[in-house]
Amino acid sequence: MTTVRQHAEEYLAMRRRLGFKLTSFGEKLMSFVGYLEHTGATTVTTQTALAWATDTPRSTDQVHWSRRLMVVRIFARHLKTLEPATEIPPDDALPHHYRRITPHLFTPAELAALLETADLLHPAFRALTWHTLIGLLAVTGLRTSEACGLDRTDVDLTDGLLTVRDTKFGKSRQVPVHASTAAALRKYARQRDSQRPALSTAAFLVSTRGTRLDARNLPHTFARLLDSAGITAGESHRRPRLHDMRHTFATTTLLNWYRDDADVQARLPLLTTYLGHAEPKSTYWYLSGSPELMALAAARLEHSFGGQPRATSRPCCRASSPTS
Repeated sequence: MTTVRQHAEEYLAMRRRLGFKLTSFGEKLMSFVGYLEHTGATTVTTQTALAWATDTPRSTDQVHWSRRLMVVRIFARHLKTLEPATEIPPDDALPHHYRRITPHLFTPAELAALLETADLLHPAFRALTWHTLIGLLAVTGLRTSEACGLDRTDVDLTDGLLTVRDTKFGKSRQVPVHASTAAALRKYARQRDSQRPALSTAAFLVSTRGTRLDARNLPHTFARLLDSAGITAGESHRRPRLHDMRHTFATTTLLNWYRDDADVQARLPLLTTYLGHAEPKSTYWYLSGSPELMALAAARLEHSFGGQPRATSRPCCRASSPTS
């Protein structure tokens, strides 16, 4: 008799062969399977699904619960065809809300403080790696996993071009970088290649153990850097993440376009491509992620209909190049 664990592992393997990453989905699904095994349950039921989804001592957020339940619901639809006794939790079992996490937008001063704090890490090569990683994320908007996934052959320091392969949506793209960023990456590469014993990994960014940086292991060190730099939770009341570097890059780019009176509508597809978004609507979200951007967009819209643009304050953060 095939167990729920075996079905889950086969389901995840099948989806991954189809090109799905399933990083957080897989972790949640296997957590649910572990819960079933711990409670002695052999069948997926609405009751067990709800009990697991709401069993989060560190969070009473109903949105979080709803997303956990969605993982079980998706798997249960598949499992129902193989195990008729499976129950599919109804859509209204928990209040279903969609809510994007409010990003933390780093100011130039905060970015500078992070870089200075990273320079204090030990040993010196670890400090250089973290300085380079933070700077690269800040000036390119790469996803953390994309930066960690760069191979040496993906980083063209002559033409200043990064090749990002097999991204979140299974696509690859090229990301041009400023000459100052290329110079900083070249400096890092020289230091990396001088390490002894010689590194055998193909990765561009490496750990002190000589292995590729693992994006899943970075949040702990980044939290320490935030504390040392005195950077605390902002209006979102949640600790800033490395991924917020991406939000900061996109928001700052849009702010600068509005400030320069550029045709944002025409340029937005360029930003969509640069960031590797699947579709423009993902990039449009940044307009609502920053109150200042909303004000600038509203002023532009009002002006286009014959009104006078409202006065708006200067951006709280401007484009910066920490790796220069």
